[in-house]
Amino acid sequence: MPEPQQPCYITTPIYYVNDRPHIGHCYTTLLADVAARAHRLMGEDVFFLTGTDEHAEKVSKAAAERGLSPMEWATRNAERFRDAFRFMGFSNDDFVRTTEDRHTSRASAYIQKLVDSGDIELGDYEGWYDPSQEEYVTESVAKEHDYNSPVTGKPLEKRTEQNYFFRLDKYEGWLKERIENDTIRVLPPARKNEVLGRIKQGLQKVPVSRRIKPGDADWGIRMPNDPEHRIYVWIEALCNYLTVVDEPGRRKYWPATVHLMAKDILWFHAVIWPCMLHALGEEPPRTVYAHAYWISEGRKMSKSLGNFIEIDQLRAYAEKYSLDALRWFLTTQGPLGATDADFAHARFVEVYNAELANGIGNAASRVGNMIVKYFDGVVPACSKTGFTTESTEGHGEENKWDEIASELVCRSINACEEVRLDESLRAGLELSNRVDAFIAATRPFSIAKEIDKGTHADPARGREDLHAILYQSAEALRIASLLLWPAMPSKMAELWRNWDCSPLHDPDDPDSGFRAPLSELATWAHPRWGIKPGSTVRKGEPLFMRADAKEPAPGGVGS
Repeated sequence: MPEPQQPCYITTPIYYVNDRPHIGHCYTTLLADVAARAHRLMGEDVFFLTGTDEHAEKVSKAAAERGLSPMEWATRNAERFRDAFRFMGFSNDDFVRTTEDRHTSRASAYIQKLVDSGDIELGDYEGWYDPSQEEYVTESVAKEHDYNSPVTGKPLEKRTEQNYFFRLDKYEGWLKERIENDTIRVLPPARKNEVLGRIKQGLQKVPVSRRIKPGDADWGIRMPNDPEHRIYVWIEALCNYLTVVDEPGRRKYWPATVHLMAKDILWFHAVIWPCMLHALGEEPPRTVYAHAYWISEGRKMSKSLGNFIEIDQLRAYAEKYSLDALRWFLTTQGPLGATDADFAHARFVEVYNAELANGIGNAASRVGNMIVKYFDGVVPACSKTGFTTESTEGHGEENKWDEIASELVCRSINACEEVRLDESLRAGLELSNRVDAFIAATRPFSIAKEIDKGTHADPARGREDLHAILYQSAEALRIASLLLWPAMPSKMAELWRNWDCSPLHDPDDPDSGFRAPLSELATWAHPRWGIKPGSTVRKGEPLFMRADAKEPAPGGVGS
């Protein structure tokens, strides 16, 4: 028997509830969703977590400005995140709020354990604090940015106060070794180099609490056994990844397979959090992946410029082009690597037309329509896995579809394991494009026309070729649709409904489980999961209608 697979645990950051969700929040969570769906498709036991970070100072300030209690404001915005994530079709298994007892009680216990072990100790702190990000900044980082926030550019504050400190310096050698040998993978590679570069400057103790001052809002978790101190929000928030699975039935998911986030919070996740876990006797995350930022129409997004892409604009794109088209664009064109990416309307339409309307949409329509037209919608029989076409040089070229499909499925899986989600999806698109090229080379419509008119030189051979071309094209597109499904679950389910592929999945429920792992589902002409000769194909509506590049951007983006 094959060995059981390691459960897969995928997380996003938990998001501040001081404002509404926007493209940044949705993008990171979409990456996690695509990864979770892909790993479920591979047959893995996946747990996907997201949620909201609610104990920040900026939350209590935003609440006070609106005449609300911090909890009222946090609850209102937490629900906005839930709504946004439901709209985006995310398949998260849980949504944590850091105000929930399951989090606060366990996070407090972890802190107490570190106090008891001597890894957290009381001391005096003098240094730079970034109120806009609610984090402490080293002297070297503060100086590098002219004593302004590295993220927002707002002035840093010089603070002197008594705090509890975590002995991060104690674990410098341990952490450096594990990042260097990829026991803890920091991705993409540029981020690994960045983290190791900072570690070489030396790790220091980091504050884990703030003394409560008169007039401070009663908001946050108190230090256990010292109620005059409140646990620093970033230290407490990191604990959510463990608090949610630190219970019977969920412990199997630890450690995290991958923590996904934007690059601005890499240090907390790649340095402080693994060391805290090590001090607690817990395994560190296997992978920490930090992507870059979105910009809008070539300009950095900012509230002052009014070009921030909020959830309303994303809804407008989904309404006009479909949610799956939006998910495809964000995942394949986004800042997954080390460089920022531009959300430009012209680029969206270009990608939509080239890869969706003229890509998988066109290939599926052509193949489905020809099966309906030439075989009354009944999938033709075919015993061959390849087809020889005439090349431009005049000699035969063999299309070994079983080998082509197998190679692209392997490529997709390998890319997914490396969190190269865009490349994983493009393996499916490449297979779809190969079908388009195959149809262009074999011209089944011409063969059918010649047979119908009685002008084909060998009608029996022509009919055999027509059977082979359309069956092989349909089966290749079925396998391509599996690889595309993590980004476009609804559209691929629509294709499966039209092509009678329901045995592999419930096409009426995009989130239903697959009935076999991808290694079986994507086997060429699998006797149970493959396209079955004699099954019925319906024409259906086009998956993606071609877009007019001259039309204005929906929702005001780029206009």
